[in-house]
Amino acid sequence: MKLSKFLISILVVFGLGTAAAAQSDEGEEKPALSSGTFEAFNLRSIGPAFMSGRIADIAIVQDDPATWYVAVGSGGVWKTENAGTTWTSLFDGQGSYSIGSLGLDPNDPSRIWVGTGENHGGRHIGYGDGIYLSEDGGQTWQKKGLEGTERIGNIIVHPEDSNTVWVAAQGPLWSGGGERGVYKTTDGGETWEN
Repeated sequence: MKLSKFLISILVVFGLGTAAAAQSDEGEEKPALSSGTFEAFNLRSIGPAFMSGRIADIAIVQDDPATWYVAVGSGGVWKTENAGTTWTSLFDGQGSYSIGSLGLDPNDPSRIWVGTGENHGGRHIGYGDGIYLSEDGGQTWQKKGLEGTERIGNIIVHPEDSNTVWVAAQGPLWSGGGERGVYKTTDGGETWEN
């Protein structure tokens, strides 16, 4: 609501600037407002919530509390290494923009699992295309199956065995079928058991 009022105010001011004119000493009409009037107003992105909306999950690296991974319900995966001052988008170019959950490997924080598809019901949510794994802190991704889940709500990596992972999958909202339930892999996502 505040953002829309702000944008309307800016549009009104710019509209007045083009409509209003001031008379100079020589009789020429000059606009009352010019581009120089607004030089101090610099817009900037302040993080994924500003650009993408709903935050679905946050994973903070235990031994480096300034490094966070953030799953956005309708905007991919973001990373900060300075406690939120700046952000980097990590999931561009993958098969789904809708993210429901993250799972950090407690043995290796550069291994991060991403479950696609928001984990709740509603007409405004996006569906996912399975689970992904990055072994280099989000620079590259490997798809690891569970394409029929559509919505992954939780990922837990075994604290002593990085290849053992549990996934809670909601499945399709408005139809039967799909992959639903709790899934487990003991081979790093090569195979899954319901």
